[in-house]
Amino acid sequence: MAADRTSLSKVVSDQIRGQILEGKFRPGERLVEDRLSADLGVSRVPVREALLGLSIEGLVRLEPRRGATVAEITPQIVAELVEVRALLEGQNARLAARRHDPEIVAELRETLKHGNEAAETGTPEQLARLNGEFHERLAEASRNSVLTEIMRSLRERTSIAFAINGRDRAREDWKEHAGILAAVIDGDEELAALLATRHVHKAAEAFARAHAAAANDAAD
Repeated sequence: MAADRTSLSKVVSDQIRGQILEGKFRPGERLVEDRLSADLGVSRVPVREALLGLSIEGLVRLEPRRGATVAEITPQIVAELVEVRALLEGQNARLAARRHDPEIVAELRETLKHGNEAAETGTPEQLARLNGEFHERLAEASRNSVLTEIMRSLRERTSIAFAINGRDRAREDWKEHAGILAAVIDGDEELAALLATRHVHKAAEAFARAHAAAANDAAD
């Protein structure tokens, strides 16, 4: 029975995580247990357990009396996350180029194709899902389970912030993804690492500009 409950909590956690990362729930938005229970067709217990787990991951914030909200990632937190993520994305791409798994490379090509299409006509949710898929598959290509696990948490937390970049950044994102993949296919470890590191920094710069513009609009 306990194992079944744990399994259900994980399923619920994965569903809520996906909705956060795809932008269905925005930073600062309340996550109401009753509503989530009804939407997901489960009791409040696995929802409560899922929200607790997501709070540990940094995706959800739990506060007394207010309950759960999607974590708001401040520019300072983004800067700190990026310092670490950029380094690890570089190492991840380096290992992917070194190990050059043909099966995962084929999957990355397919994701790249869909990503380029979504950059032109896709929804924000599609863009977020495909972006996550590309980076997740690149992590798989590194064949380092420890690095993959660490990267997943960093990537998810920064992706909440980077969602503000929107379509203006989408075309550049996928051009940069194409460059990283080309370096991986060529087995050029140094170039793959450089491009992956630069990619994270460029996304962070776009976030800083978008966040400043949003703050100025709010002040007006």
